[in-house]
Amino acid sequence: MSLLPFNRIKPPVAEPAAPQRPCAWRVGLCLPGLGADPPVAMLSAMFPAVTFRGLDTPWPERAAQTFDLLIVGLDAADPAGIDRLTARLSTCVGRIEVLVVMRDADVELTRRLIHQGAADVLPAPVTDTALAIALERIFCRLDTGRAQRRSGEIITLLKAGGGVGATSLAVQTAVRLAANPGSGGVCVADLDLQMGAAALYLDIPDPVTLAQVLAAGGAVEEMSFASALKAHRSGVSVLAAPNELMPVESLNPALVDGLTAALRRDFEITLVDPPTVWTAWTNRLLRQSQRILLVTRLSVPHVHLVRRQLHMLSAQRLDDVPVTLICNQVEAESASGLSLKAAQQAIGRPFDLVIPEDRRLMHQAIDQGVSLASVRRGSKIEAAIGRLAEMLAPTGVMAAVGMER
Repeated sequence: MSLLPFNRIKPPVAEPAAPQRPCAWRVGLCLPGLGADPPVAMLSAMFPAVTFRGLDTPWPERAAQTFDLLIVGLDAADPAGIDRLTARLSTCVGRIEVLVVMRDADVELTRRLIHQGAADVLPAPVTDTALAIALERIFCRLDTGRAQRRSGEIITLLKAGGGVGATSLAVQTAVRLAANPGSGGVCVADLDLQMGAAALYLDIPDPVTLAQVLAAGGAVEEMSFASALKAHRSGVSVLAAPNELMPVESLNPALVDGLTAALRRDFEITLVDPPTVWTAWTNRLLRQSQRILLVTRLSVPHVHLVRRQLHMLSAQRLDDVPVTLICNQVEAESASGLSLKAAQQAIGRPFDLVIPEDRRLMHQAIDQGVSLASVRRGSKIEAAIGRLAEMLAPTGVMAAVGMER
């Protein structure tokens, strides 16, 4: 039965049409869930650079390959329909935007859909004006993402379980990258909402936290992180994790889009340290990344977790994002008896980088909030992290850093 959610109200005459865009977005309106006579003509007139197309299906095949945005209807009293939509949202995060028009909307279900990856949720019946405003916000976010694609890089650390030393690796690599006088700015963004400690590892007093960013309100992509974030003596800027534990659901894909766009605008390289869990927003973060660092340790459980993470990346169709596989904290003789060769055979691919264990040196650097070289120069772990910095730096940038060794 048709939901008939559209309330035909003519937009105010004084409202200007949306500006022309150089590249048209493709929008599909799934008519079976939206009811009779959706305002396709009105939307086409307001957004002349956007292609709107009515669809005789609740969800088209190859949606992400055909459209940039889908507008779908949902009845909050239909549990099966809710399950179908949430499953579709979880598989298309980062590949297509979805605007949901929901009859009998409630706050709990609206929040659930947003956290699953919906770009917006509007209660039915929705006016032409409300729909146009929501679309303008989504198009602006899409435009921002497109504009930022050729700016700085987001490099995300994906952990094969806990205790792999990813945070210490992130901050020491960032310090090494920032040592180049010609770098365009290096940032560490600690998005581990509950256990993040990057600011502590660099001994930054009263850092700007993610909680403060979210509490400030406004569009995250418009914030100036280059001027707002405190910097370590090395020049590394840090966006710190919240001081208090926050629910993982405090972030969502839309906020991640804005955050990554702003960080790419303000810094040449941003190393992002997320939690170990997979959510809609961590999925979006990985999809927005130019490189993924998969960090593990040399142990049987961690080898199995690496295989699980690689499988998940494939299942989420993230194969196109380059993955650098790092075996961290490798002792001269593995206490577990597991060799690097055996681990690589079990994983099915070689390690791109092996970083030796030097717990005492790393702990001294963390406790003092300084680089490894400040504690002791010429260590094997410092050399290995230098090689990682060379792998991550833009072409030609690390020549100067290499000469500083």
